[in-house]
Amino acid sequence: MERWWAWQCAMVVLATLCALTTGVDEVAFPSDTLINNVVSDPRSGRLYVGAVNALYQLSADLKLESRSETGPKRDNRQCTPPVTDACEEAVDTDNHNKLLLVQEAKDVLVVCGSVFRGICSLRNLSSVEQLLYFSDTKGEKSYVASVEESVSVVGVMSYFTKDRDNFTVGKGYGSHDSTKLISTRILQDYGDWVVFDSIIEASAVQANPFVLRYLHDFRFAFKDGGFVYFLFSRTLGVQDTKNFTFISRMCEDDQGYYSYTELQLNCSVNNKYNKVQVMVMPSASHPIVAWMPAALRNYRKQVQTVFLLLFVGMYPLHSINKRLVEIIGACYSNDGIINGKGAVYSPYSSKSEELCSTEFLPSPLASKAELALTSEPLFHRKFHITAVAVAVEMEHAVAFLGTTTGEVKTAFSVNIQSAFDFFFLLCFRLLVPVQACHLKTDCHSCISMKDPYCGWCVLEGKCTRKKECSRWREENTWLWSPGQKCVQIEAFDPPNISCKKTQQVGEREGVNEHDSCPQFESPEPQLIPVGFQIPISFQGRNLGHMVRAVKAQVLRHLTFSLISNFNSFSRTVVLYNCSVGREDCSLCKHAEAKYQCAWCAATRTCVYRDLCPSSQPQPQCPNPEITDIIPRFGPLNGQISVTIKGSNMGIKREDIKRITVAGVNCVHQGDRYSVSTRIPPSDIPPEISYTGAVEIEVEGGRTGTSKVEFTYRDPKPMSVHPAKGPAAGGTVITIEGEDLNTATKEDVSVSVGGVPCEVLKFDSEITCKTGKYRAPSEPLTVTVKYGKNTTKDIPAAFQYSENPKITDYTPKTSFLCGGRRIVVMGSGFDLIQRATMKVLPSPNELSQNTTPVEVSVCVCVCACVCACVRACAVISVSLQVKFGHGEWMVGSVYYARKDDIPLAIIIPAVIVPMLLFIAVSVYCYRRKSQQAEREYEKVKHQLDNLEESVRDRCKKEFTDLMIEMEDHTSDLSEARIPFLDYKVYTDRNFFLPSKDGANDTMITGKIQIPEARKAIVAQALNQFSNLLNSKTFLINFIHTLESRPDFNARSRGYFASLLTVALHGKLEYYTDIMRTLLLELMDEHVQNKNPKLMLRRSETVVERMLCNWMSICIYQFLRDTAGEPLYKLFKALKHQVEKGPVDAKMKKAKYTLNDTGLLGDDVEYSVLTLQVLVHGEGPDVTPVKVLNCDTISQVGLFSDRLSPPSTEWRPGSTGQILSDLDLTSQREGRWKRLNTLAHYNVSITLLAQPEDLTENALLEDDNTFHLVRPADEIDEGKSKRGSMKDKSMTKAITEIYLTRLLSVKGTLQQFVDDFFRSVLCASTVVPPAVKYFFDFLDEQALRHDNVDEETLHIWKTNSLPMRFWVNILRNPDFIFDVHVTEVVDASLHVIAQTFMDACTKTEHKLSRESPSNKLLYAKEISTYKKMVDDYYKGIRQMVPVSDQDMNTHLAEVSRQHTDKLNTQLALHQLYQYASKYYDVIIQSLDEDPAAQNKQLTLRLQQIAAALENKVTDL
Repeated sequence: MERWWAWQCAMVVLATLCALTTGVDEVAFPSDTLINNVVSDPRSGRLYVGAVNALYQLSADLKLESRSETGPKRDNRQCTPPVTDACEEAVDTDNHNKLLLVQEAKDVLVVCGSVFRGICSLRNLSSVEQLLYFSDTKGEKSYVASVEESVSVVGVMSYFTKDRDNFTVGKGYGSHDSTKLISTRILQDYGDWVVFDSIIEASAVQANPFVLRYLHDFRFAFKDGGFVYFLFSRTLGVQDTKNFTFISRMCEDDQGYYSYTELQLNCSVNNKYNKVQVMVMPSASHPIVAWMPAALRNYRKQVQTVFLLLFVGMYPLHSINKRLVEIIGACYSNDGIINGKGAVYSPYSSKSEELCSTEFLPSPLASKAELALTSEPLFHRKFHITAVAVAVEMEHAVAFLGTTTGEVKTAFSVNIQSAFDFFFLLCFRLLVPVQACHLKTDCHSCISMKDPYCGWCVLEGKCTRKKECSRWREENTWLWSPGQKCVQIEAFDPPNISCKKTQQVGEREGVNEHDSCPQFESPEPQLIPVGFQIPISFQGRNLGHMVRAVKAQVLRHLTFSLISNFNSFSRTVVLYNCSVGREDCSLCKHAEAKYQCAWCAATRTCVYRDLCPSSQPQPQCPNPEITDIIPRFGPLNGQISVTIKGSNMGIKREDIKRITVAGVNCVHQGDRYSVSTRIPPSDIPPEISYTGAVEIEVEGGRTGTSKVEFTYRDPKPMSVHPAKGPAAGGTVITIEGEDLNTATKEDVSVSVGGVPCEVLKFDSEITCKTGKYRAPSEPLTVTVKYGKNTTKDIPAAFQYSENPKITDYTPKTSFLCGGRRIVVMGSGFDLIQRATMKVLPSPNELSQNTTPVEVSVCVCVCACVCACVRACAVISVSLQVKFGHGEWMVGSVYYARKDDIPLAIIIPAVIVPMLLFIAVSVYCYRRKSQQAEREYEKVKHQLDNLEESVRDRCKKEFTDLMIEMEDHTSDLSEARIPFLDYKVYTDRNFFLPSKDGANDTMITGKIQIPEARKAIVAQALNQFSNLLNSKTFLINFIHTLESRPDFNARSRGYFASLLTVALHGKLEYYTDIMRTLLLELMDEHVQNKNPKLMLRRSETVVERMLCNWMSICIYQFLRDTAGEPLYKLFKALKHQVEKGPVDAKMKKAKYTLNDTGLLGDDVEYSVLTLQVLVHGEGPDVTPVKVLNCDTISQVGLFSDRLSPPSTEWRPGSTGQILSDLDLTSQREGRWKRLNTLAHYNVSITLLAQPEDLTENALLEDDNTFHLVRPADEIDEGKSKRGSMKDKSMTKAITEIYLTRLLSVKGTLQQFVDDFFRSVLCASTVVPPAVKYFFDFLDEQALRHDNVDEETLHIWKTNSLPMRFWVNILRNPDFIFDVHVTEVVDASLHVIAQTFMDACTKTEHKLSRESPSNKLLYAKEISTYKKMVDDYYKGIRQMVPVSDQDMNTHLAEVSRQHTDKLNTQLALHQLYQYASKYYDVIIQSLDEDPAAQNKQLTLRLQQIAAALENKVTDL
């Protein structure tokens, strides 16, 4: 694939090079890296070469004009542009050029590379170094090309609207690319679109974002007849890897891609050559078109275009269009049937909808294989050909073949009648001319080249192209390879020629023997045109009777030879060629009359007068052609010089009759006129129109108009920096502003306070050097003058200050070798931009007779002990002194040790104390170590026992839980999990948090409306619904309510929930409103410097809207994926809690995860399995496991399949009614214990009788307890009088039982992990809404500079985990039909808090004082945090979900569930807010111009009048 790109992209206009290389040295352009793309500018002939990491601009003769480095860039495919230091995986990445397009209208080159997700840039056609536009902050919508080198990208300029320039792109699908295969991209900001945005949102032609079905390999894109065509190959499905060639077509102005149709192309009957490699297609001006047979030329006028596909065959475009019309016509009129068989299929749609319709085509079509257009191959070659170029040479079509090895294989020639439409050459790393005939010097080497361009010119004896050989029209004068041989001399006559020599014997004074020889002189004419036979006359002397034969011949274009019997003479004449240096008509007519040059209209060249094939040369030149204007911008007041470049613009300055620039007449400066190529008009009057073309009229009424435009604009210099400088001048100041690069540098002058400022640089900023001012000044005006009439002032912009002054410097002396640092003191140094300083001592200051100075030198010896040495000693040390750059060896310094101590005394005195100290240290260390080891073993033993105890308990209880859960797990299918239906789910999520709870109107559905007004109210509510569908009204409505102080947070949340239900039928519109409000909320938080607080609370309408939107979009994900592990977690937690005692009064349990809900006493209990017989439901009994310490209410509460607690319970078939409190309840002081099963001695059977109980008066007593009695003053007094044992029993220490938390946590760990994995795993299934919304947050983070990765993480956490999952985890009854007890709810809060801690970036530092809930999952938090980070990264790397895909998903949700919701009731409740704030809403609408245009006030008044008979202006 890499080789193919090297050929496919390096296109060169070969035919133009043929003429350029005639008779000159070989030209070539080598590229340092692999060439990817080459395009040409048809106006200037320039070539633009896109290579790896480089972009080149070449002239038509392959000379390098400009170059720009495009890579390598720091990038990573996993990172979203812009790539910052936060992308740790970023490395230097090669930038492969993916697309080059020339936009002639705006002089712009579109350049797309492989880095930064395929973002494109705009560059100047005249200089590719100038970057006109590039932005990597626009997000996914600006990703055009592919990041993968193997994915092909093609494009073509298109204009489906007149006011917006755009181009259409076709690209394959890469793993990190956009899924759109065909897209139309805009080239300017327009409305909500940005540059390179996809302006057609249709997703019809794209890869499936979830299942990759087709692999496209685009090869070519072109336009013809109002259609855009793409040529590519692709596979037919997932299992089929074989490629097939297709050509697709769609209307250029199709804004929905509804006309997109694909046609399969087969080469040979069995489609042996099934993959397209290259396409050849000429323009109308291609030389081969002129050599077509007349029939083909006439046919071409009708067909417009015919193209050739090498290795697929030749396919006329009219045949392709005809077949496409048949397919589309059959789809409209015959249900897609042709000859009784289905002819079409939909390649990009998986829906079962009908492919064909009588009104429009719902999805793109493709022809089936039976309808493929088939052609036979023209020729066969064994090597893999990837490029073809065709040119015309002497009525033959010459083809050049490029291979995958980067070589140009043997060229060949075919008859022009059989090949009539070709393109250009594709090269590998090197652009070369097509022939080099002049390198061969003999006939055999020239013929043996077998080059179709080269042959042997017999008369001139050299290897040339045919037309370069004189008398080439005559037979056998130019020998070519096929069937021709070199000329061989077989005989010549006469066999020898005598040479007569005479010699004068003796001396003859005054006689020159040479003068008596025959001579030829004065050839006439001396000017001979090239290519035309002219008789030459000459004068002869001393001819006499000796001349028998005279021959004349022009040799080597310069020498005129005469040959006689005895002598030969050479005379020089001048050969000239009229076409050299006279490329246009004006230059031709400007030639001197003696050359007799004339402009030939037939050949459009300047030739000798008699060489023109027409009867008479063209008397008048063609219209002028303007190629460039300098400058292209001018001030509004005019009076600047404009240089016009082009051709055929007259032969003298008087030929210029009129010049207009953008419709304004200009004065011609004749003294600066250059024939035909340069016209400088000046003194442009003040502007009339801002932009327009340049027009010129020359002699004869001929006019020409430029394609480039001249623009009047008003330059606005705004600021100058620096703002001050010395009065001596020389300060370089920079002037900044808007449109400063108006006119040219020569037209601009700058002055500061009247003093000229020399302009150094003229561009978007103006740089100049100030002149000398007379004295320091106040801030002066800086004046910029454009031409003669335009003056722009910047008041008080620059101030001349006192010149810098030197007051002192130090030091005053230095050593001769230099190197001293001098500190200069003074004033005004801050005005100096660049300072240099010289020290120029006078000669008398350099005296060598300096007085010696005593110097103290610090010497470091041995152990680096520094001492100031002055005395002589025994030990010698070399002393080296450095001053500045000087260095001297002073000599040696001697010093001696004083009072030396013998080593025999020193060593024992040091070693003995050291050994003693070491021995004591070792003894102390070993003693402490042994003591610490004993303590460690003791603690370790205790910990092991505790760990073993907890392990055994966890293992036992986990085993018991698994056994108990086995029955539940086997029954957990979608049908058996008690999911709530959609309406109950939304009611509980939207309205249970309201103040009325389950009695809310939206949940009960009860509303009082008189029967007589129901029809009117229903009609008015429908009108109110239509009004809410106005984005202007709804945004205004929300802003007005939120501005009211009494519209609190609870009201905002309730209003948002009502709005969600009311707009549920149009979730796409609801999403658009939510996005708009979110953008406003983001801008507000970012501007207030607190972006991390966004979405933290539900204090605004949009935050609650987001919560409801997530609830809607994740409902199906809950049912399909996350619901089962959540339900298992709830059931396991409920079972674990209820397997031990639960205090019904204090809401504490023996087994829980919440330390505040832990039962702090050991309660004796036993498990009972009761056989419960439900009265009225037959003889079947239900086994229920309960505890004998459970109250009567708890028996019903813990039994999911039995009646609620208000049911009567009786032991056996008869007996007393059981209740929590009755006359038999036990008393302990003033406390009364709740009755349990043990109190009633219930052991086998209970009878549940569904009868309502009358309220027991005993239940009103607050002094009741169940298992643990609260401590009070009386009990504390008794305990004080009791024993220490009683005292310890009275007040238990709760911390003793904290190990139960570990036991419950270990038992439930697997269920917690399973739920977390189901929610935080991006590798399985992620709801499209989550990917869509996270991408939205990523885009907005790039839009704001102060939003870092931590803030973005907080946004995502607040929008999904905190806003939805924590709510569902705390309230499983929002999704399941279950009852959550307070004890289970307390444990769910611990798991939810762990989930919240895992989603935060804050590191939690734990200590002994940390809550037990935090310590419980401290070990797992790091693992869960990594799961969250991987989840966010995985979502970022997923294939983006487009707006179209999201809207389709939302529309499906609306269709499935809207009918289940009471939207009319929601509208009625919403109107209550409109009624409450009616006046302020009306006032706000009146102040909104957009609302006034849509008459929203009137519509609301009409609704109010209908709903509540409100008196309005009506």
